[in-house]
Amino acid sequence: MRTEPAAVRPPMRDALVTAAFQLFLERGYEQTTVDDIVALAGVGRRSFFRYFPSKEDVVFPDHERCLADMTAFLAASGEDDEPVQRVCDAARLVLRMYAENPAFSVQRYRLTKRVPGLRAYELSVVWRYERALAEYLRECFAGRRDGILRADVIAAAVVAAHNNALRSWLRSDGRDDAEAAVDHALGCVRSAFGTAAPQRTAGAAEDVMVVVARRDAPLWRVVKEIESQLGRN
Repeated sequence: MRTEPAAVRPPMRDALVTAAFQLFLERGYEQTTVDDIVALAGVGRRSFFRYFPSKEDVVFPDHERCLADMTAFLAASGEDDEPVQRVCDAARLVLRMYAENPAFSVQRYRLTKRVPGLRAYELSVVWRYERALAEYLRECFAGRRDGILRADVIAAAVVAAHNNALRSWLRSDGRDDAEAAVDHALGCVRSAFGTAAPQRTAGAAEDVMVVVARRDAPLWRVVKEIESQLGRN
């Protein structure tokens, strides 16, 4: 049997992900074991756990890298960066990760919907993104009496808006314009909490959402109204 040159072999990490999803589609997630995955990939168990702490992690292979990129992006913020704009830009890093491989992202979305354990795992990953945004905002708002509250609410709003648009794109099987959808969703957050005007998507018609709230309305109520309006669009 002819052996492929090493230069054209896929990286072992990618080979494990490919093998795992092939088996998940053929047998189902619960019926597939780590031993099955390494057998198909042609490597040992030790190699699997060198890259992935658990079977769940192979479903979300790029989130650790994305979280590290987001943390570094926020850490590099300057004094002139508007905080809400900055966290919105940080959230776009997650979109970029999904958009790098639309077919894989849609496949993972469908799998996650069917497996409750993966959905719970995904929520834990989302929480880590939210905490990274909140920690940056807490530093920005440290001098405010309601700084911690404001930071946590804005971080939650950014994640809710981003995920609303992302799920809409995934439900379209990756055919819709993900960037335009996320820009619109994050623009709603900036309108409610930021000091800068929302960006317009080049070539797109102006689409403005106005949220009316009492001056003394709690921030959580404003966030719920934003989510409600996004859900209707």
